[in-house]
Amino acid sequence: MVTRRKLKTARRGGPPRNKADSRRSLRRSSAVKGGIFGLLPEEAAKGRRRAKEEVYPAELSMHPRGFGFAMLSEPEAAARFSRDIFLPPDALGGAVHGDRILVQVVKSRGDRTEGRVAEVLERGITRLVGTYVAGVATGLVTPEDDRLPFRVVVRREQSNGARNGEAVVVEVTRFKEQGNHEGRIVEVLGNPAEARVQIEIAIRSFDLPHRFDAELMAQVAALDDRIGSEPGRLDLRDIAHVTIDSESARDFDDAVAIEPLPKEGFRLYVSIADVSHYVQPGTPLDREAYARGTSVYFPGRVVPMLPERLSNDLCSLVPHHDRYTMSAIIDFDQQGRRRKVSFGKSLIRSRHRLTYTKVKAILEDRDPELCQQYADVLPDLERLGDLAARLNRARMARGSIGFEIPEADIELDEEGHIERISRSERNMAHKIIEECMLAANEAVAEFLEEQQAETLYRIHEDPDPLKVAEFAEFARCMGLKVPSGDPGPKWFGQVLKLVAGTPREYIVSSLLLRSMQQARYAPENAGHFGLAASHYTHFTSPIRRYPDLMVHRALARLGGGKKGAKQKKGAEAAVTTVDVAAAGTWLSRRERVAIDAERNATERLVALYMADRVGEEFEAVVSGIGSFGMFVELIEIMITGAVALTEMKDDYYEVDEKSHRLVGRRHNKVYQIGNPVRVRLASVEQRRRRLNFVIANDPQ
Repeated sequence: MVTRRKLKTARRGGPPRNKADSRRSLRRSSAVKGGIFGLLPEEAAKGRRRAKEEVYPAELSMHPRGFGFAMLSEPEAAARFSRDIFLPPDALGGAVHGDRILVQVVKSRGDRTEGRVAEVLERGITRLVGTYVAGVATGLVTPEDDRLPFRVVVRREQSNGARNGEAVVVEVTRFKEQGNHEGRIVEVLGNPAEARVQIEIAIRSFDLPHRFDAELMAQVAALDDRIGSEPGRLDLRDIAHVTIDSESARDFDDAVAIEPLPKEGFRLYVSIADVSHYVQPGTPLDREAYARGTSVYFPGRVVPMLPERLSNDLCSLVPHHDRYTMSAIIDFDQQGRRRKVSFGKSLIRSRHRLTYTKVKAILEDRDPELCQQYADVLPDLERLGDLAARLNRARMARGSIGFEIPEADIELDEEGHIERISRSERNMAHKIIEECMLAANEAVAEFLEEQQAETLYRIHEDPDPLKVAEFAEFARCMGLKVPSGDPGPKWFGQVLKLVAGTPREYIVSSLLLRSMQQARYAPENAGHFGLAASHYTHFTSPIRRYPDLMVHRALARLGGGKKGAKQKKGAEAAVTTVDVAAAGTWLSRRERVAIDAERNATERLVALYMADRVGEEFEAVVSGIGSFGMFVELIEIMITGAVALTEMKDDYYEVDEKSHRLVGRRHNKVYQIGNPVRVRLASVEQRRRRLNFVIANDPQ
């Protein structure tokens, strides 16, 4: 949990004299006003300091080992340095992780720049999550984040009834230059041995807004729930739409249908919940959705972008109920080539709520009971499978990269305890929905660019050649015959074919993915490298992603997608109230926060689950080599852990950095990325979310 504290006064070379003054976090208020973080103290500081010395406003990112990096705030300053400015432990001047600072450059050598904290502008953290240890008169809260090298003293009357060992949220009320800070407990989360509490810790740690205020809920309660025919809205209730989602899904924002065309080919309907009908620009509901940016999904818990009355009711495409949608209607020939496309606001009535498991059982296993139960849509499901296969072949032929990277699937029981962790699997039903959604997103993006619409595209830029070269070197060290030629999308696909179906597939796919850029949102179409697509956007999930809502509004401004339609003016245009470029930056950032929070929660639950399995042995594969030792990935449950060099007792191992391997000095035994290995779980560090393994057959 992050809440910023603005300083009344600050001094050079050390912490501020007065740290008690606090103010509301800038994060969400600045987001709603345009999605750009602004720091007034930096602006004031520029004029009074730049004349004396070369200093730059930055945010401090600490490492658990005590050093830090200054992440420069100004694009012009960041462009001068190829990397963040390194700050050794003795140059922090009392600053801690997350603080807004002025950094002074001390020395530069090559691409490494070292600096010191010249001034603390604003405290980055005043609320944090930690574990409470009760005492007689006072207690201590140890932060969950090991980048915060302090504890917070809490007087008994400020403990909010917290019990020893419970997870809490503490507000720092007094920063001290030396020793522990002082604070008060504002929320008690509960026993950290419970999965529910670990998820709550992740939510607070990433400052995820998880409650809706009264004004917003009043607006939602007043929404008109009557649904019927409207002028200009296509009535597609006679078209046999179905939804296909996971068993645990509660918000159904996409439905699909298919019809055969008279002269061969298919007509695909991708109908998406019309969130823009209910979420009007500039309203409290719209501002809150923009500030959140996306829903965040945890095992057994969702932090939604929209209140449940919308996400799970009015906008959810539940079966046998009329629902407003925005439909992409696409005609394909027998080869899966797009021949005709149209878009429009629509009205549908889903026939069935299907799951990936059921569709697989119908199409692959030919389950007689399910085939009978869904006989009315069985021919359509078969056509969808046929079309998806054709679309996939066409996409692969143009160079789209087909990553197949399984993840850990965490299942909770009815009481919220972790029941099992297993390897997630994708079947043909997942691929059917994937191909339909990709086809719709591409068609919408191409249309919007043709119309020069103001909207957001989902872009994925070419990878950094240096990172690709590093990967190629690593792959050769593994014995792979890396293809020659330009490393375009087809090159990546050829590499994946080399390891398809082998024990190395997961490791190579993961490392190859890391060599690529992160996809992001931007107002200019730049294509999508990973999909080998010239046009791409996000249209299919407006219940859980704000960029999709912006795309729906852009289509609405164009008269629902009719070619040649002029963009509407005035209130009826339903234009967004945010700057599109700023929105792209903000929403890309919110997506990254959501991904990090979901990963953090997964790591927490994995550590909790594995704590009861200390001493057990597992089949694994070496997934990384470093000076500390090596990382291993458990094959059956896709969990990562570490094997320290100090625990490898059968030899004295040295790191061969060039070949990415560990080599035993005496017996010449080698551990290399991709090698299978049997390991035993030695210990679990819950706070660090770390699993420590040893080689199973090593002498201990």
